[in-house]
Amino acid sequence: MTKNFLDLETCGPDALMEIMALSHAPVEPVLKGTSVAMVFEKPSARTRSSTEMAVVDLGGHPLMISDAEVGIDRRESAEDVARTLGSYHRIIAARVNDHDVLLRMQAALSSPLWNVSVVNLLSDFSHPCQAIADLLTLSDEFSPSGDLTALKGRTVAYFGDANNVTRSLAQAALMLGINIKIASPEGYQLSRETVSSLTEMAHISGATIFQSDDVHEVASGADALYSDVWTSMGQESERAQRSKDLAGYGIDEDLVAEAQSDAIVMHCLPAHRGEEITDAVLESSQSRVWVQAAHRRTAMRGVFRWIMEGDAHS
Repeated sequence: MTKNFLDLETCGPDALMEIMALSHAPVEPVLKGTSVAMVFEKPSARTRSSTEMAVVDLGGHPLMISDAEVGIDRRESAEDVARTLGSYHRIIAARVNDHDVLLRMQAALSSPLWNVSVVNLLSDFSHPCQAIADLLTLSDEFSPSGDLTALKGRTVAYFGDANNVTRSLAQAALMLGINIKIASPEGYQLSRETVSSLTEMAHISGATIFQSDDVHEVASGADALYSDVWTSMGQESERAQRSKDLAGYGIDEDLVAEAQSDAIVMHCLPAHRGEEITDAVLESSQSRVWVQAAHRRTAMRGVFRWIMEGDAHS
């Protein structure tokens, strides 16, 4: 059965645990003789570098395809793009504006005639590959032996705009029994539907999810403090309003002092120093931002190996 990696909720905790294990397993050329189409509607330094190098690590051939080359739903439909690329590549890894594009690509390739997987490198709905890198960073810090059960009961505190990154981070954390706390002002919080779905995950693992507009309540007792940019690509016209609304939700030294004494600081980058995180915190001894960035490559190896497992045993 062809595996796809679009969202952690649809993959489930077993797949998450397997991907984590495969991320750290000795590198094997599971992509030898195959290629990966990397479709980018949005540019990214970390996503392109980490994905491309992970494909090379696993013996495959990565092919970068820009938005100008395919023009999804402008030059060709998402379905036609998927089938065209599927004629050449074993995996289509796409960074898109609209999550529905990924679902349509997956549906177009769902026939048994195809054996082509679709991977979400980022959409407006979720960022699951980033979440894998986040868990690998937390594991390095709080479970260096690799025993993921040791992460159960830890607390990750997120500050700022509760977005696609927040959603995937929360999914991944809750699946492993890690508590998640989110500090966002009204209008920037996770929707009721999302919180309801995440609460179900929390009940299964025994973790908790908490959302508030009080940064101090969220920071208190946290093992990790996490932030993301306040204005993402495509939101440039909202920058002034967002900066005003989210003022006070940045991670600074005073906020870090309210967390556990050994708490770490995380940021998925790019960072706007002085807005969602101060320069002092980003460069502090508690920052694991560059470890987190490096783990994007580790995470992608795990995702690709998980996808190819069925091929290896067929």
